[in-house]
Amino acid sequence: MLLVAALLVAALVVYRLTLGAPPEVETTPVTLAYPYQTETMLNATGYVVAQRKASVASKATGRMVWLGVAEGSRVKKGEIIARLESQDMEAARAQAAANVTVARANVQQALAEEQDARRQLERTRELLAQKFISEAAYDTALARSDKARAAVNSARAAEAAASASLRAAEVSVEQTVIRAPFDGVVLTKSANVGDTITPFSQALDTKGAVVTMADMSTLEVEADVSESNLQKVKVGQSVIVELDAVPDARFQGSVNRVVPTVDRAKATIMTKISFQDLDPRILPDMSARVAFLTRSVAPDERTPHLAVRSAAVSRSSAEQAVFVVRDGRLARVTVQTGRSMGDLVELLRGPQAGEKVVLNPRPDLRDGMSVRLAKK
Repeated sequence: MLLVAALLVAALVVYRLTLGAPPEVETTPVTLAYPYQTETMLNATGYVVAQRKASVASKATGRMVWLGVAEGSRVKKGEIIARLESQDMEAARAQAAANVTVARANVQQALAEEQDARRQLERTRELLAQKFISEAAYDTALARSDKARAAVNSARAAEAAASASLRAAEVSVEQTVIRAPFDGVVLTKSANVGDTITPFSQALDTKGAVVTMADMSTLEVEADVSESNLQKVKVGQSVIVELDAVPDARFQGSVNRVVPTVDRAKATIMTKISFQDLDPRILPDMSARVAFLTRSVAPDERTPHLAVRSAAVSRSSAEQAVFVVRDGRLARVTVQTGRSMGDLVELLRGPQAGEKVVLNPRPDLRDGMSVRLAKK
């Protein structure tokens, strides 16, 4: 009897460990996939840069007395960004303007003298013709007329020189006003009110650039491509740009140009990627991943779609279904599939993203059955 009982217990244990144990299944998650990935022939990484970017400085040297922008400020071309102290240059401009006034007065005086000398010469010529004066007197009047005409030319030249000096003084004053060279956004501020600004920042404790700004309409991606893959890239080729800072969006672009030189250290060639539509969320120096495509894609192909590995879908003559694993039990869910995306298939109807489904389901799996997850 004891032997029979022992055999029964052993048989029961073997049954539970084999036939009575829940089947072991391998799972795969339902994910969000992008259809354009099937058209990707090459991937590269890079950074967003502004094609038009400038460190704005002054040609004059002086102490900054006013700053009208901060990081993130939007400015228009010609808008005043900062001012340097300019009292000495304004005084020089006022002096140059006074010199112009004096020079113009001298011109008027010279013209008056030249007109008097000309009239005197005409009278002298008439008297000489009537033999009332000697030729020496006529020569004296002629010389006076020539000197008066030369004096007018000299006065006018002095006026031109004074006007040029005034323009130079006005330029010097204008150089103390720092203006935006183009429409853009201020990225960084390098100086504050009270700092001494010099054109080349060679002196101790001086600043060169006041701000750094960029034209946000010229943003592009610089991506390095291995020289062995250069034949896969061409100007005008469609690309998709993914930014780490904006993970839920995909931006369409195209290859604008390929820099015709190779980085010897990295064996790469730089490509310049233009955005088809700029987004305000795109900022300079963002890291980017670029997918070079075999063709341009529709907007629908740039949005995420539910997808699962094709091997997880069980197909019968009536319908398609997947087995979702929930709390150790199977739930059979009818699905409707769409386009194929490599080893994935689009789910038009079915479980949600993140749920686990059985990969390569066995024919004997049933709804509500307990299962064990296979160890990876």
